[in-house]
Amino acid sequence: MLDETIIAISTPPGHGGLGIVRLSGRRALPIAKKIFRPRRKTWPEVKPRTLVPGEIYDGAKKESVDEAFLVHFPAPWSYTRQDVIEISCHGSPVVLEEVVRLGTMAGARIAHPGEFTLRAYLHGRVDLVQAEAVNDLIAATSLAQAKISLGQVRGGLSKQIGSLRDQIVGLMALVEGAIEFPDDGLGIGPKEAAAMLRAVLRTVQKLIASYEAGRSMTVGLELAIVGRANVGKSTLFNALLEQERAIVSPYPGTTRDYLRETIKIGDSRFHLIDMAGLGESTHPVEKEGIRRGEEIASRADGVLVVLDGSRRESPADLRLIAAFKSKKMIILFNKADVPRRISRSKCLAMNRKSRSLHVSALTGKNLEALRNAVYEDFAPRHGGHDEVLFHLRQKLLFGQIAVHLEKALSMLSDGHSEEVYVEEIRPILPLIGQMTGEIRVDEVLEGIFSRFCVGK
Repeated sequence: MLDETIIAISTPPGHGGLGIVRLSGRRALPIAKKIFRPRRKTWPEVKPRTLVPGEIYDGAKKESVDEAFLVHFPAPWSYTRQDVIEISCHGSPVVLEEVVRLGTMAGARIAHPGEFTLRAYLHGRVDLVQAEAVNDLIAATSLAQAKISLGQVRGGLSKQIGSLRDQIVGLMALVEGAIEFPDDGLGIGPKEAAAMLRAVLRTVQKLIASYEAGRSMTVGLELAIVGRANVGKSTLFNALLEQERAIVSPYPGTTRDYLRETIKIGDSRFHLIDMAGLGESTHPVEKEGIRRGEEIASRADGVLVVLDGSRRESPADLRLIAAFKSKKMIILFNKADVPRRISRSKCLAMNRKSRSLHVSALTGKNLEALRNAVYEDFAPRHGGHDEVLFHLRQKLLFGQIAVHLEKALSMLSDGHSEEVYVEEIRPILPLIGQMTGEIRVDEVLEGIFSRFCVGK
């Protein structure tokens, strides 16, 4: 597969001022010479990383397709560490597809999704963590995510993982030395070993905890809007979205199924879920909507409990607050544009730890304060210079590493010998190898690179 020369459009689909077609492989330049004609009519010496002006030329039809520029990135000083050619022409989908067609007729193969980055990984230019970060950078939905991803593309997270590996290897060398040469004083005492393991474990636990911040930027957090019928949930849903997405009616039971839309606050994404009013109902469709709503709210990352501030609190309101008090919650007293009748103190007595706000979904009162509260209460924090995990794969591998570290520490505290607790440390190195791709698992590679665009 690596012997084949691949070709693909590297710019996004659609019309634009410029479009780029990329080739990679040992025949990249010879193939490019068959479809690109330099302005001088004869090929000059192609200097690395220097623009060559010319045109895309269809030799079979003896006609020009478009004006273009060609750049040659020779191996190993290219993205894939193979010979790479980039052809820039006008960003017409028809023109770009014709360049690819001509390239395939000249001997190239259309690239698979992520195949350029896969080749970079297979040739040792990037490890698997950096390869994942390339796609994260492309797909970034916030500047914060883009900055973190760029740091990981440059090897920031990989260096931290490498440091953990070095610490584990260093500890194992000392332990193995004590086992093999007990009389030579090459070993390490239980206290020193425990201190080294705790230091590694703290770093691992910090990285595991960072996944929630990473998930809020990439996948997004689910935020359920719950409340009894006709308290203004759909009006609030529309107001936060700043569009009329949900049907709003003065009659109870308008929403019988759930609606889901995404908003961005700060560097985090939130999936707002508007659902049927929770409570009793005799209508079978509405009952099913309530059942689905309760199920969604139970697994959501947080809930906005909406109460009608213009009416007296009911036992159902109080039960609703109590039902979700184990989750992250903001209590909203809606309809703040009309006289208040609800007892704030009685409601908050059901959950004293959660924030509350008086809002008007109809007039927009305190909605900006609500957005700030949602970000502050639900979006996980991360240090500006700390590494963040964006992938569940990475989190799960670090989780397995943490389990081995904790077991080794427990054995140390129980007085077990080096021969026993070192067996809990030994599996950590293969887990790190899986994370960086040093140990290749084909199913993992396929899952990672299939998410890339074809031209990357």
